[in-house]
Amino acid sequence: QVQLVESGGGLVQAGGSLRLSCAASGRIFSINAMGWYRQAPGKQRELVADITSGGATNYADSVKGRFTISRDNAKNTVYLHMNSLKPEDTAVYYCNAPTIATARGPVFGSWGQGTQVTVSS
Repeated sequence: QVQLVESGGGLVQAGGSLRLSCAASGRIFSINAMGWYRQAPGKQRELVADITSGGATNYADSVKGRFTISRDNAKNTVYLHMNSLKPEDTAVYYCNAPTIATARGPVFGSWGQGTQVTVSS
């Protein structure tokens, strides 16, 4: 059994910063890519950023230059540092790991429970 647990969401004023964390737990051997998605009310879930185990990153155009994704492979944890937040960043943020290698075999499509980020104007 694998779990992804997010933390760090909250309410912040426009221009402020937040850091989200997502820790994977279970009998994990390795995790390739990890990423952050978000879903605003009435909108589809969208990719915010992702990062490979080697550190290669990819960002949505809307967050480039403001958000930074990083990870600690030893802790099976991924972070999202969000700066210069805007009201349009308001959404539930979800952690994702497409494939996790575990003692019981690969686990596909793992998602966290989500953490709310609200940016006030």
